[in-house]
Amino acid sequence: MSFQPNAGDEMVINGVLYRVGQHPAAPGLAYAQAGRQGIVYQLIPASGQLHEAKALKVFFPKYRIPAMVYQSEMMEMYSESPGLQVCRRDVLTPERNESLIAEHPDLLYAVLMPWIYGHTWFDIMTDQRRLLRGESLALAKGLAAIGSGMEQRGLAHCDLSAPNVMLPFFSEVELPEPRSVVELVDIEQMYSPKLDRPDVLLAGSPGYAAHRTVQSGLWSGYADRFAGAVIIAEMLGWCDPQVVEKAWGESYFDQPELQNPCERYFILKSSLERNWGAKTAELFARAWESQDLSSCPTFGEWLVLLSTMTENSENADESVTEKQDAVQPAESPEPLVSASSQALRPPAVPTARSFVAAAAERAAALTKGEAASGDQDVVNRLFHQARELESSGNLSGALEVYKSAHHFVSEGSPMEIELEAAIRGLESELNPPGPDRKQAKVAFYQSRKWLTSAVVVILLLAGTAFAVNQIVADHSPGKHMEAGASTKPGGEKAHAVPDTAQTDQKQEEADRQAELQKQEAARKEEEARKQEEARKQAEAQRLQAEAEQKKLEEARKAEERKKLQDQYAVQAKYDAYLQQQKEKAKKKAAERKKLQEMYQKQAQYEAYLAYQQQKEAKARAEAEAARKAAEAKAQQLKQKRSGQVVQLIAYYNQAFNAQRGGNIERARSYAKDFARLYEQDAAYFKSVGKVGTQASAIYKFLSNGAYSLPDV
Repeated sequence: MSFQPNAGDEMVINGVLYRVGQHPAAPGLAYAQAGRQGIVYQLIPASGQLHEAKALKVFFPKYRIPAMVYQSEMMEMYSESPGLQVCRRDVLTPERNESLIAEHPDLLYAVLMPWIYGHTWFDIMTDQRRLLRGESLALAKGLAAIGSGMEQRGLAHCDLSAPNVMLPFFSEVELPEPRSVVELVDIEQMYSPKLDRPDVLLAGSPGYAAHRTVQSGLWSGYADRFAGAVIIAEMLGWCDPQVVEKAWGESYFDQPELQNPCERYFILKSSLERNWGAKTAELFARAWESQDLSSCPTFGEWLVLLSTMTENSENADESVTEKQDAVQPAESPEPLVSASSQALRPPAVPTARSFVAAAAERAAALTKGEAASGDQDVVNRLFHQARELESSGNLSGALEVYKSAHHFVSEGSPMEIELEAAIRGLESELNPPGPDRKQAKVAFYQSRKWLTSAVVVILLLAGTAFAVNQIVADHSPGKHMEAGASTKPGGEKAHAVPDTAQTDQKQEEADRQAELQKQEAARKEEEARKQEEARKQAEAQRLQAEAEQKKLEEARKAEERKKLQDQYAVQAKYDAYLQQQKEKAKKKAAERKKLQEMYQKQAQYEAYLAYQQQKEAKARAEAEAARKAAEAKAQQLKQKRSGQVVQLIAYYNQAFNAQRGGNIERARSYAKDFARLYEQDAAYFKSVGKVGTQASAIYKFLSNGAYSLPDV
């Protein structure tokens, strides 16, 4: 880019005179920061406060898009939201900035916005600067609050990464209140229902932009959830020295490690659980094992959890149980709905990849001597997660995870029944019968309902036939006797019996009928008792067989889990070895490249010397080379000392400001930095300006915390 201003250069933008700021670590050079889309320069108003500085973002030609004007106008409404100061943007256009763009064509569609003071999260990570527990909590809570506010308005940054997260929390410049602990920058890719889709979509930043379902650029309301979870976990883990030491470099995770079982994931998850509670580790695990961005925890869930924590709290589980249950479904050892209702709204269970990740986690836990949770805990935990997947409308994904989970549940268990009902329900919903497609029907004589009804009818008919036969047999002798009594030996009819005899005969008949009914009732009761005993015996045998089958199944699964754990232990060691070899190869390649460049420069220099030696005498050439070397060394020493003097003054001012602000610990930290740098060349620094006076005050402050640093 041809626009390369120097420190102190002046320019007028929209009627305001600005001067290009000077880099604090490199006096004489313009304060500029390079990004993927352009370079940002610091502009300080000629008449104004330091905190009113502006950032001028000059885009590379590929990203100079005219629609940036409309986009910036639409973003203006979000500038009052916490963490989105840079939405207050002013685009340089030919209509309003004709003379300036004519002088510097690279400023076409450049953006003027507030300058955000402080370090980036990228700076904190690359310096491996460990945070205090309170600092970690404040940063994580600040980012969660910004993300929650953006989600409520349907916004997403879409390129959330360490370089794009500014931390005014560590600003060396006094900023007016209220100020945000965290600010987001590089918002050109921001998603909003009111914004047009950008012409060029970025695929995200290494170490943060990863998800199983993302194949191209991110631009949706869910785009920040995974990257936000990773950065919040990094911030919370940065108070743990074990996490800081294991960081990959520019981010905690290397890009290929994302959403895969790896050593860094287990270390960070263990640190979160140890320092911030099991609920925090579970939220991070949900994001890591999620199947799509919508399944990741919302920033609101992070904010609810972090808001209940304090700087000195060791475990936040007890204090956030009720609030966390209000945000996400609670885990329970048994399904919460019946099989019939599950057919309409089936519960989600872990996918095969989620189960693999969980198995890897258990394998890592066993290698450290910790007890791993069983399959039931994994299924129950992911049970509710997958229900969110289905509620979001991803029915095909839900069907896939149901089928995957069906292999890991016990045969005949309630969970198996639930899963089968869910699979049938989703298959019928995803593949409805069309006009040319008839559903296969089961023959009526093969259905379970018809067979049950047939058995009951046969039993009733058999019982009825038996009762009828008994009644007929009992009545036959009486009928024969009655027929014999009503006929004379000669075949003539007998005279009618007296009324008394007829009455007695009817009474005997009634008595016989009553006796038959009693016998029939007793027989039915005996049959019912025998049937009940047979049913109980069959049920006991069935339960015993199921218990034995369950034991065999559990033993088989335990053996399979052990084999899987052994495989993951070996795989983890092999992955660690491959990563180590990859890092060694990368270092060697960098060293070879550096050496090659050095050899090329040396060859050029030697060729130049040979050309000069042809023109001048050998003695004069040697003397000239010696003189130049001496001057170069003196100049290097002078530049080094000059830079160190500037740094000493900066350390003193930082310690002075921190002490005036009441932050004694930070003041002592800056004072120690001053002392370490001063002692490297004390004899020289003592004679430069007021550095000697400042050093005397610093040493007094370090020896006596009550000593007040003077304004030198």
